[in-house]
Amino acid sequence: MQMLTILGATGSIGLSTLDVVARHPDRFRVFALSCHSNVVDLAEQCRQFKPRYAVASDVTKVDQLKQLLEKNCPNTEVLSGVEGLCQIATDPDVDTVMAAIVGAAGLLPTLEAAKKGKRILLANKESLVMAGPLFMNAVKQGDATLLPIDSEHNAIFQCLPSGYSSNQKGGVRKILLTASGGPFRQVLFDTLSLMTPEQACAHPNWEMGRKISVDSATMMNKGLELIEACWLFSVSPEEVEVVIHPQSIIHSMVEYVDGSVLAQLGNPDMRTPIAHAMAWPERIDSGVSSLDIIATAQLDFEAPDLERFPCLALAMEAARLGGSAPAVLNAANEVAVEAFLDRKIIFTQIAKIVAEVLSQFETTEPDTLEAVQLCDQQARQYALDLVSTLD
Repeated sequence: MQMLTILGATGSIGLSTLDVVARHPDRFRVFALSCHSNVVDLAEQCRQFKPRYAVASDVTKVDQLKQLLEKNCPNTEVLSGVEGLCQIATDPDVDTVMAAIVGAAGLLPTLEAAKKGKRILLANKESLVMAGPLFMNAVKQGDATLLPIDSEHNAIFQCLPSGYSSNQKGGVRKILLTASGGPFRQVLFDTLSLMTPEQACAHPNWEMGRKISVDSATMMNKGLELIEACWLFSVSPEEVEVVIHPQSIIHSMVEYVDGSVLAQLGNPDMRTPIAHAMAWPERIDSGVSSLDIIATAQLDFEAPDLERFPCLALAMEAARLGGSAPAVLNAANEVAVEAFLDRKIIFTQIAKIVAEVLSQFETTEPDTLEAVQLCDQQARQYALDLVSTLD
């Protein structure tokens, strides 16, 4: 029986994780659930799964959560803030932590879980984008188990040879990181500036949260995944090739020196990588329907257009620069995407803001969490100042 903490339980990854848990009550028990401010949905999850702890990272929502749980879940203790997140990520009774908080907010509790040697199911790519060296060192020092949840990284993990490591790459030549191209892959280039938040969030294949949906529309998400892949699999940016695959059936591929290319295929449903990581090295039912390869009929591939997707080009450059550049990139992007969703800027200004912030920060090597957080804060403030001039 695995005791499971879910950081970000009310988001799309959290919901899919709980669906898998519900299918296997003999294998998994929910120890703690968290949300930022969606305490109504969190309370309903608590009613169903009866966790020991529930955390609202938005401290202003704590009293409301307590009131909601008072009747149906009186034995669930309510915690709050970053301290509460770190507590449920590091509790000695916890075996597995699903790290599904979106953005920089997920870094600290996930890092603390790594230090305590937890089995980490990593859906929060920003932990590696912002603090790759620190995070991977914490995994090593804490003897934690790190399993990727992003469908692409999970696919790569499945296609790599047994015993793969930074020293024993088993004949791997390169990683082929697939991307759907998002909702704007074929829209007229001159109309990109007119795209609305609703259009950006209407992904053709996946059901995701609003922030990651916009990142998919700009292909920044793929850029962040490229940076994450470099840390997860000990490869250079030059060893990762981004390939647009509109059907989202092949989730990624690994090419070997003998010319073989191994691919992982499946329906676009996050329960597949979640179930794989939760049960690894075993396999369990995820609830995902079988892939009808005959009905699929056609699989297309194309190179990404970096003029159409400048955010991907910016992420590639940040990956090449290394050091603090990925953290600056991520901070600026989070601010710009939020401004776009709030209709303060237009779609094409996301990339312009990120580019301007990147150009203003000299690349350094932040060697402490405090240095990473300071870099994040400074880049975030600069991006906010830019948004205010465009508003």
